[in-house]
Amino acid sequence: MTKPRNKSEVLSKTTISYLEQLCKEVIYNTKYTFSSKYTEKGNIVEDNSIDFVAEQLGYGMLIKNEKYYSNDYLTGTPDVITKDTVIDLKNSWDCFSFPIFSDEIPNKDYYYQLQGYMALTGLKKAKLIYVLSDTPTNLIEKEAYWHCKNNGFDELDMDIYKEFEQRMTYNDVPADAKIKVYDIERNEDVINEIYQRVELCREYIKNLIKNK
Repeated sequence: MTKPRNKSEVLSKTTISYLEQLCKEVIYNTKYTFSSKYTEKGNIVEDNSIDFVAEQLGYGMLIKNEKYYSNDYLTGTPDVITKDTVIDLKNSWDCFSFPIFSDEIPNKDYYYQLQGYMALTGLKKAKLIYVLSDTPTNLIEKEAYWHCKNNGFDELDMDIYKEFEQRMTYNDVPADAKIKVYDIERNEDVINEIYQRVELCREYIKNLIKNK
């Protein structure tokens, strides 16, 4: 007879690590902050990406959503909400991480994220959209500068900077090669699975704090 798995075996190591981080935020009354060049680029180009998507998909205009949604299980702020669709944008770091040839969503977590957004908004359709935007100048400078430092230069070499600028901008690339759309339909079974997973997480957190 196979023994049933305990809660920590049901939850992934990544999930457990995240839950422990949340508990530390509560115990030590502080907020964990994370930033990287990838998230920095996404934050900087977000508004331009929304305008780009609106133009390419014929929306005319899209407005960034600022409304915070919540229910008994989930919270979230979708990027864009139309009358019938919730839209979330992902800005790829470069052309090599942009999923131009992938028919399946590269990161399955984003599928569940969109299911959660549909649960929160009551909508039945969602679009996960990857955009390949020009890298902001300050990030190009950082990349070129560290390349110079790691290769014996005392300061930023302009020829190297121009190489990075050419590599990290895409003005000469057709627009349809800089957008990838994944259409996602609402799935009640998946949403219920998410809710069940939230209950498991709550139980794990409760036991974690109790036994600390």
